[in-house]
Amino acid sequence: MNKKEIISLLSIDNEAELQQLFDKAYATKLQYVGKKVYFRGIIEISNICIKNCYYCGIRRDNRELERYEMDSEEVIEAALWAYDQRYGSIVIQSGEREDSRFIEKITKILRELKSRTSGRLGITLSLGEQKKEVYKEWFDAGAHRYLLRVETTNEELYKKCHPADHSLEQRITCLEALKELGYQVGTGVLIGLPDQTLEDLAEDILFFHKHDIDMIGMGPYIVHNNTPFNRFKTTTDNERNLQLALKMIAVTRIFLRNVNIASTTALQAISPVGRELGLKAGANIIMPVITDIKYRLQYLLYEGKPCLDENADQCRDCLENRIRSIEEEIGYNEWGDSHHFMERKDRE
Repeated sequence: MNKKEIISLLSIDNEAELQQLFDKAYATKLQYVGKKVYFRGIIEISNICIKNCYYCGIRRDNRELERYEMDSEEVIEAALWAYDQRYGSIVIQSGEREDSRFIEKITKILRELKSRTSGRLGITLSLGEQKKEVYKEWFDAGAHRYLLRVETTNEELYKKCHPADHSLEQRITCLEALKELGYQVGTGVLIGLPDQTLEDLAEDILFFHKHDIDMIGMGPYIVHNNTPFNRFKTTTDNERNLQLALKMIAVTRIFLRNVNIASTTALQAISPVGRELGLKAGANIIMPVITDIKYRLQYLLYEGKPCLDENADQCRDCLENRIRSIEEEIGYNEWGDSHHFMERKDRE
């Protein structure tokens, strides 16, 4: 598809045509990645962040937030719980940090998890911008996927969403470094940002294609009250953003076919069945939160995040029921690697 065709699909608002779009995306998913849904248990190990993004609830200048950092044993215990529950993979996520103590801590956790699971637990990192040598250290220690969302690929819009010392170019440089090191590379965008257009979203999809992205996470923009973007609360239409996010999942699946696409938690923040809708629109990854309940209220990137009062067992049971309700199955004990990544490695 070209940009004009992508915009045309994202513009659909007729109910029957929307259903045709979602049906086509679902058929494409079945053809290229199958009916299995893969779990990525998220451990949100710290809400300390050096970044100051205008839309994010854990931004550096949010003085209303109680900061925390899980100790290594807590992280390992959560990861081993996921392993025992037959989750194929986990995601270790945090606010962005570059200090040597944090980097060394992650390396030790990765080595310990690889040792204690005999390398059978898949590990994704989502720890922001780092130097290439840090990415290599973590890759060598056992991580094999990395998620670094850009949130928008429009440079002018990026500048409106971030302080002057934040750089889209640096973000892209990091994505390229990750790919060179052999990671499965993930990125994604926020949908419904102030001043964002359908042209911007079409360019985002073309960016995923141009940069050979393996994994994509896209969610509707939801305002957090303790951010500068709180001024957009009255003009942010959550229902519109939900529908647009589902269309982005569908069009991305149709265009890119064999990438992994997450049905994000933010979808469920707007609709009780948001994650099911994401799966029916072409997503194939679910990222259940397995962070200890005592930390969850401090890791709010947006308002209304669901499942804050559910322990990991409850969350697992709930998601199992949700996935079965749409007649899909869970890929237990499987990494669920991106088919696109494997194809990309074959090309190389």
